[in-house]
Amino acid sequence: MKILVVCLGNICRSPLAEGILQDLADKAGLLWNIDSAGTNGIHTGEAPHRYSIKVAAENGIDISRQRSRLFIKEDVDRFDLIYAMAADVMDEMKAIAGDAYDHKKIRLFLEESEAGKNRDVPDPWYGPEDGYQEVFALIRGASEKIIDRYGITAVQ
Repeated sequence: MKILVVCLGNICRSPLAEGILQDLADKAGLLWNIDSAGTNGIHTGEAPHRYSIKVAAENGIDISRQRSRLFIKEDVDRFDLIYAMAADVMDEMKAIAGDAYDHKKIRLFLEESEAGKNRDVPDPWYGPEDGYQEVFALIRGASEKIIDRYGITAVQ
């Protein structure tokens, strides 16, 4: 399974989601490839935000080698599932993907968790470190649901 997680700049939320989901998939023995991207490209080539790196490391996940990249139209064909961190990100993905946009494979990340129906992962960019802790917990919960939902299918 190949999964892409997308936010605006690909330095806060989606790198955390990439790291958490890959860590959980690896621990579950799933041969999944998780990647992340951003829709605005302003941080292309940059490492994740220092608080994203710190919070991930405090939870035993190293995301320091990730580098931001831009979401492109071809990603729709390259990935089995694509998760947007927020509704505005999904809107930008629709504009970028154009006629390649696939409603069946692109969805909001928190849709996978019961409490997250139609809810955005908040962007911690402007806030203090504790906002990154909150985002980590939200992403981890949804990632566990993704593993539960798709992991069984992947190992059959």
